[in-house]
Amino acid sequence: MEIIGDIKNYDWGKLGSESEVVKLMQSGDETFIVDEAKPYSELWMGDHVSGQSKIKGTGEMLGEFIQRDCDNIIGGQSKLPFLFKVLSIRKALSIQVHPNKTEAELLHAKYPDIYKDANHKPEIAIALTPFLALCGFRPHSEIYNLLKFHTELCELLDVDNIELINTNGTEGLKTCYTKLMKSNDENIRKCINGLMIKFENDDSKLAVVFRQIQKDFPYDVGSLSLFFLNLIELHPGESIFLAAKVPHAYLSGDCIECMSCSDNVVRAGLTPKFKDVENLLGMLIYDGSPAKEKLFQPEILDRNHKFTWIFKPPVKDFAVAKIHVPSIINSYEIINSKFGSIILVVSGEAEMCGTEMESFMLKRGKIIFLPSKVGPVIKLSNINHDFICYQAMYNDF
Repeated sequence: MEIIGDIKNYDWGKLGSESEVVKLMQSGDETFIVDEAKPYSELWMGDHVSGQSKIKGTGEMLGEFIQRDCDNIIGGQSKLPFLFKVLSIRKALSIQVHPNKTEAELLHAKYPDIYKDANHKPEIAIALTPFLALCGFRPHSEIYNLLKFHTELCELLDVDNIELINTNGTEGLKTCYTKLMKSNDENIRKCINGLMIKFENDDSKLAVVFRQIQKDFPYDVGSLSLFFLNLIELHPGESIFLAAKVPHAYLSGDCIECMSCSDNVVRAGLTPKFKDVENLLGMLIYDGSPAKEKLFQPEILDRNHKFTWIFKPPVKDFAVAKIHVPSIINSYEIINSKFGSIILVVSGEAEMCGTEMESFMLKRGKIIFLPSKVGPVIKLSNINHDFICYQAMYNDF
C-alpha cells in the first residue's frame, strides 16, 4: 500500500525546490505545493510517534493501521523496529551522540520532555549526492598533531593536556575534548578569531569547512570539533554506520537514513536546541580510528538477487536494501521481511505485484509499505529505465 511520509522543516534543511525531500514529494505527488522560502530537511517513513506516515487515500496513521492486526501486518511485533528517512542538508547538524539502550532508558525516565522514547538509536546513512560528515574521533596521533600545529588550540586547551593524548591516548583525548566543550565563551571566541585569520586564504578541506560552519554558527564551540573528528566525504551509494556513543555531525548533502525507531539525540554544539554537554561527554567512546574505517560496505543478497545490495549493520532493528535493476531486465523478484518493510523509489518505473496484493505502478517518489502478509516474494515487471529503490526492514539476514 502507498503511504505518505511526514516532512520535517528543521532550519538546517535545504530550501524549497533545492531539497531532495521536495523533489521526491513532487515526483510522487503532482499536487504537492512547495514553499521556496521554507527548509525541507527530513522525510520520515514509519510509525514513530513524533512523525508517523499516513495511508494514502484514507489519511489513517500507519501506527493505527498496524495496531489493528500486528500479527499479519508486522509479523507479531508491537511496532516497526526501524525509522526510515531522507535527509537534505543545507547547513551542519549538531555535534551529537546517540545513547545505547541502557542510557536511553535512563535519559527518558529522567528527562521525558527532552528524550521522548527509551530506545537506542544506531543509524546508517547512505549518500544520494556528495555527502560530507564528521564521524568518530580521528586517530589519536592525528588529533595530537593537529592540535599541536595550531597555537590557538594549544592556548585554549593547554599544551600539557594535549601532551596527554601522546602519552595516554584515550584518557588524554577525553581530557582535551572535555576541556574544549567546557571552555568559556571568551576563550572560544579568541581561539576562533585566530583560526579565521589563519584560514582566510587556505583552500584545504578543513579550512573551507571551518569557514562555512563559522558563517552558519558564528563562534560556536562545535566548530572546533573539526580538529577532533574524522571529516568524511561520501560519494553517492557510499555509507557510514553510526553505533551508539560515536560522536558525529552531518554537514551537507542528501542521504537515505535508517535507524532504530527512536529520536534520541544528545547534542553539544552547532544547534539552537538544548545542549546536554555533561551527558554527551559521559557517553562518548574516546577511541580513535581512520576515516576509511567508518565506511560501511553492503553485500549482494545472493546469486538469485544480484541486483539487491544489503546494508546489514550489527544490530537487529534494521537493514537497508538498495535495489538497482537495469532497464534491460524484464522482471525481477525482491524480498519482503516476515516483519514487513518500507520501500522508497528514487529512480525509474516498474510494476509491482505479489500473491496477496494488487499490482500497481512504482515511480520516483512513491513510498510503499509492504505488510508481512503479502508474502516473502514481490515481483517487479515492466521495468522502465533503470529502477532504483531503497527498502528498510528488520535485520533478519
